[in-house]
Amino acid sequence: MKLGNQDIAQVFFDIADYLEMQSVPWKPAAYRRAAEGIEGLSQDIAGIYRAGGLKALMKVPGVGEAIALKLEELIKTGRLKYYEKLKKAVPVNLAELSRVEGLGPKRIYFLYKKLGIKNLKDLEKAVKSRKVSGLQGFGEKSEEHIAKGLNFAKGSGKRFVLAHASPELGEIEKTLLSVKGVSRAILAGSARRMRETIGDADFLVLAADPARVMDAFTKMPDVARVLAQGETKSMVRLRSGLQVDVRVVSAPSYGAALNYFTGSKEHNVALRTIAEKRGWKLNEYGLWKGKKLLAGRTEEELYQAFGMEYVPPELRENRGEIELALKGQLPHLIGYGDLKGDLQTQSQWTDGDAPIEEMARAARAAGLGYMAVTDHTKRLAMAHGLDEKRLAAQGKEIDELNKKYNPPAGRTKFKILKGTECDVLKDGSLDLPDRALAKLDVVGVSVHSAFNLPRKEQTERIIKAMENKNVDILFHPTGRLIDRRPAYDVDMKAVIAAAKRTGTVLEIDALPERADLSDEHIRECVRAGVKMSIDSDAHAPGHFAFLKYGIAQARRGWAGKADIINAWPLEKMLRFLKK
Repeated sequence: MKLGNQDIAQVFFDIADYLEMQSVPWKPAAYRRAAEGIEGLSQDIAGIYRAGGLKALMKVPGVGEAIALKLEELIKTGRLKYYEKLKKAVPVNLAELSRVEGLGPKRIYFLYKKLGIKNLKDLEKAVKSRKVSGLQGFGEKSEEHIAKGLNFAKGSGKRFVLAHASPELGEIEKTLLSVKGVSRAILAGSARRMRETIGDADFLVLAADPARVMDAFTKMPDVARVLAQGETKSMVRLRSGLQVDVRVVSAPSYGAALNYFTGSKEHNVALRTIAEKRGWKLNEYGLWKGKKLLAGRTEEELYQAFGMEYVPPELRENRGEIELALKGQLPHLIGYGDLKGDLQTQSQWTDGDAPIEEMARAARAAGLGYMAVTDHTKRLAMAHGLDEKRLAAQGKEIDELNKKYNPPAGRTKFKILKGTECDVLKDGSLDLPDRALAKLDVVGVSVHSAFNLPRKEQTERIIKAMENKNVDILFHPTGRLIDRRPAYDVDMKAVIAAAKRTGTVLEIDALPERADLSDEHIRECVRAGVKMSIDSDAHAPGHFAFLKYGIAQARRGWAGKADIINAWPLEKMLRFLKK
């Protein structure tokens, strides 16, 4: 089984916890550093190993020789004997139990040794029978806190999909801005960097009366528990399980604090290193030369003091952006209002929630000038996929709608394109014949089955589909569903190379659970000169709002308008497609 960077990082986080349970000195911190280094990589760690072996692994932040050898074993076999030995010695479900607030590694180990608690179910039974409160170091209050933590853990995961958390975060921002004396409130952290998922959320506030802000924040209706409340900082856990922190900062330090709490940690460390080399000091309060404040009021002022271009939050991962900003050579990223069309939408003809016309109205309301209807094909029987005859009938409906929107003598108001999301069969052939595909404006293809094929077979299957002269776009190229299904095992370097050779567009699917392509793969496409599309994969009129997150993903991958074909006018976009 192929493990991704996050899977491997999690193994090392778990090892750190197991070692901490046993009170092993210094090793837990070493494994956590390695895990964080792996988590922050822009490249697939397995690819790094294939290209450079152990020496290349030892260049990963936090990875020394001993950990590199364990990485090698994991990459080669999908298993790690050392990890399995630790799990066998303490057979607890760390992923479950560590989600319960207040249960660190040592407490989890203590509960296992005293009560045999291995998972949430065991913990729930022990709490209900009041066994936990009788243990040394716990008591009734601890048991009550664990009971509350259990409820959160059962209803939430460790991380939250940003698009799903955003409405809740938007309401918090409104609440903070409504407090008398608040002049600014902004979301920082990984949410501001537009990561696909977030672990928690941070707000920074400028306010005349911090106490009033803390009071309003901690008394919000969605607050399930107040974790801490101070004069200028408070922490709460929402009913959804998400932890949110609010800090009130001073105006002279606002930009420095925003930069610090936006991160990433690696970006911040790189900035601090530059400051130190110049004899300066950078922290959340400002950029200092001795006791003199050089900058801090705004982020723009801060970067200017360094002699750098302003670095957009989406780029702040220490993946080369600092070096380019110092040279004034940052890429010009695609903007949030730059898309002109959407090339993957579904309608009631298959598994969509609305008729084509209603979807078109929603696309126009979202500021788009064209959209492709790409309903599923016949192999997806559960989605009532289209065969050749039904596809032709759908085409006639689209023709009539285009006449309605675009009268012969008038200007084109909105164009509905005939398309498909054609299933890629196990052997790489397609679910519809070439004669049907040739009649369409846009042909997208997708893998919806045989996810567990070996890497070589899966890659060859996808490339064979891309080589079809009628195929324009490979939809959601890796097939991942965040927190539900990993990407299938495919050689994305080979797929990107095939896209360049065949002129196939690779999609950035903006559906929150997909976020596929990943930002790492987007950047590889940019480097290779492979064009992409940003599509909503809309199954309902409201789904066009997801395009924002696809654009964010593209920005995180350093993509500009020139890289995204549906940021182009309709005619230019159509001329680029294979037909």
